Amino acid sequence: MNRSGSARAVLTGLTTAAVAAGMVMLGSGGAQAAVQHQASGANRPMPSRVVAPYYESWMAGSPAATAAQSGNKYLTMAFLQTAAPGSCTAYWNGDTTTPIAPSSFGSDIAAIQAAGGNVIPSFGGYGADTTNTDIADSCTNVKAIAAVYESLVTTYHVTRIDLDIEADSLSNTAGIDRRNKAVALAEHWAQKTGHSLQFSYTMPTTFNGLLANTLAVLQNAIANHAHVGVVNAMTFDYYDGAYVHDMAADSISAADAVHTQLSALYPDKGSAGVWGMIGVTEMPGIDDYGADESFTTANAATVEKWAASKKINTLSFWALQRDNGGCVGTGGAGDCSGVAQNTWQFSHAFEPFGVIDNWGHK
Repeated sequence: MNRSGSARAVLTGLTTAAVAAGMVMLGSGGAQAAVQHQASGANRPMPSRVVAPYYESWMAGSPAATAAQSGNKYLTMAFLQTAAPGSCTAYWNGDTTTPIAPSSFGSDIAAIQAAGGNVIPSFGGYGADTTNTDIADSCTNVKAIAAVYESLVTTYHVTRIDLDIEADSLSNTAGIDRRNKAVALAEHWAQKTGHSLQFSYTMPTTFNGLLANTLAVLQNAIANHAHVGVVNAMTFDYYDGAYVHDMAADSISAADAVHTQLSALYPDKGSAGVWGMIGVTEMPGIDDYGADESFTTANAATVEKWAASKKINTLSFWALQRDNGGCVGTGGAGDCSGVAQNTWQFSHAFEPFGVIDNWGHK
């Protein structure tokens, strides 16, 4: 996914919106206390099916307030990366003022957990993957990379970490190998220390499935005994220029192909088990390519029904701040979808998929 160099302002009112009733309020000294508090969602494994749209954390506003307003219990927080190539220290968006610490989003994450959800921190993204600042591309010390992953668990009590691998990172074979070795180390640490930890890989796809370089990431994970819990296909930005896409039909086609590919990689899982490790991430409205690749609100309803029928693991979209109709006709905007819609209409369209979690919570 892209990260704009000059982030747009989020929806009017989000910067000052209060967190929904029952959540931990932000304030002086609140971050550390909030993270220390073992909220109801903290340390609990992710549901077997979850809606977790990406949240652009470099934009103004509160993740917890935005989650409450949109009705989302889970967010995928983008992105973590190093400040410069060669570093082994990860920061939110590579910004040294926002380290992995309670002071950075700590109270927001605890508030989301207190409401019964959680946050999925995401590493990489297009910006990091093209500047050698994804942690595994930047850092050559596998143990140090694993320690960064582990620090997210101990700092924020999260239970899934997302690895968004695209562009140059897909051809960095040394980085791919380090990343998977670090995943295996972090998973071993979690098992020894009693923490719940799952990793997802988010990668680009065509509507015919994963390309050879993306499959190679998963093949390397298997070779390194790294367990990949979720393979999350980005079903947008095809850039093929061939025709006007039916984005719902192409999402389903892409996922069907990914299911076939993963079935070959994980033959012991069976068909249902493979569907249970697939995620799909859409881009609401007009994507970066343009109007020929427009994911409509009707597409969202179709994909939700299909996802529920297949019992896939994750539905997501890029990104939550786009879930409004404030810029009809504009493609690839950071803070609006480019199509006529009600505010949070894509969130509400996906909401039924994640209504019942593993513990019967609504």
